[in-house]
Amino acid sequence: AMAGGLEPHLEALRRELRGPAVLSVLVALIAVAITFLIWRFVQGRRSSRKAVLLLGLCDAGKTLLFARLLSGRYRDTQTSITDSSAVYRLSQDKSTNVTLIDLPGHESLRLQFLERFKAAARAIVFVVDSVAFQREVKDVAEFLYQVLVDGTVLRNAPALLVACNKQDVTMAKSAKLIQQQLEKELNTLRVTRSAAPTSLEGSATGGPAQLGKKGKDFDFSQLPMKVEFVECSARGSKGEEGEADLEALEKWLAKVA
Repeated sequence: AMAGGLEPHLEALRRELRGPAVLSVLVALIAVAITFLIWRFVQGRRSSRKAVLLLGLCDAGKTLLFARLLSGRYRDTQTSITDSSAVYRLSQDKSTNVTLIDLPGHESLRLQFLERFKAAARAIVFVVDSVAFQREVKDVAEFLYQVLVDGTVLRNAPALLVACNKQDVTMAKSAKLIQQQLEKELNTLRVTRSAAPTSLEGSATGGPAQLGKKGKDFDFSQLPMKVEFVECSARGSKGEEGEADLEALEKWLAKVA
């Protein structure tokens, strides 16, 4: 008798479980699970990227910057023709580290080495010679443009720091002026490249990615990665005997590590 009395309730429960409300719950649970798996995948890919690439033109000071970060000491450098890499441990937390990779800045080598290491980049430090900037602005913008439209760089969106080096020299340009000039030059490059024939832009791969937002003047906030500018001096105000001014750069490295 008791079983017979429960039967209508059990049947109602069965109908309820087959109803739209339960289906909605199941769909929501599946969506949450897929989102979680995607998040784990993205985090896994990011954690596998432990390299911080040092990029820039020849004589921007990348190699001295590399040496100062690792040892704190000044050393004479010469134009690099190959990469150098070393583990950089954060001073506050010795268990946290990244791999610093100093890449050659020579025009005939820089893109070749970027191609080799770009997939491993968690972050990029683009070093600019603040003293020679006015003279080199077009070359600096050209190289930076090539980095920013690269498909792998856009997809991974590593944090980007423009390190305005050699601030110990009186004639050095400020980070703010360098940012403004680079935005202007990159905007000009974008217009020029978009008007170029497809055959010159790599039709086999569909051409380079669009830089920034179409119909708007370019600025760094339009990029998928976070871009910051800092002023620094690998040489230091007292030259070989003094300490480098890398505090802002070191804070940034701690943040992206």
